[in-house]
Amino acid sequence: MKAVKFGSVILITFVLISGLAIPISSNPQGWLEFPNIPGLEEKARNILYHVPIAWTTVVAFLVGTFYGFRYLKTKNIDDDIKSVSAAGLGFMFCLLATITGAIWAKFNWGSFWNWDPRETSIFVLLLIYGAYFALRSALETEEKRASLSAVYSIIAGITVPFFIFVMPRIMSGLHPGAKGDPDGSGPVVQLKMSPNMLVIFLLGLVGFTLFFIWLFNLRVRLARLEYQRSVQHP
Repeated sequence: MKAVKFGSVILITFVLISGLAIPISSNPQGWLEFPNIPGLEEKARNILYHVPIAWTTVVAFLVGTFYGFRYLKTKNIDDDIKSVSAAGLGFMFCLLATITGAIWAKFNWGSFWNWDPRETSIFVLLLIYGAYFALRSALETEEKRASLSAVYSIIAGITVPFFIFVMPRIMSGLHPGAKGDPDGSGPVVQLKMSPNMLVIFLLGLVGFTLFFIWLFNLRVRLARLEYQRSVQHP
């Protein structure tokens, strides 16, 4: 796990520094210059951070759904611990994706929030998983809390791909890739990025995914200790 920890830190640090330091040029001369993306210009740098964070959000929520499904099959409390740990990290990354998206919206559209379909969809996800944690806190019986949470996490997990990938593309909006976008699916989906930007973008995906894996294992270990302590000292 130390390799995962250090790998994630190194990759994310590299992506952060490279994304900010490499200049954007209308006529790039090599790998140390990003090409100008029409309509995005300097704001294109946010793709290197915002999209990997949103990707990690999806990964975390789906991991939570997987372990929720496993709990219903095994009734093993460790699966419930893993499910809620992944959901909690997914909620954190979802907040980070919302913040980075709002910053991008401010510079591109003039305000932090415009109720664009993609902004609306991520807001709905925050509400869905906020309700998930409210449900858990309202139930005192361990088995009942774990079982209902598992069912909820499965239902919530099914909505994640729709709200992240489908809804923003079937509705008209300001975000690149929305229905009616003259540039198509945007620079990410159609990979309209230069090779150097694409490499840094892919490293960002790997780095943030490894970061989630490290945080997930750390959170599960802490949750196990908390559970053992509660069993020994009810």
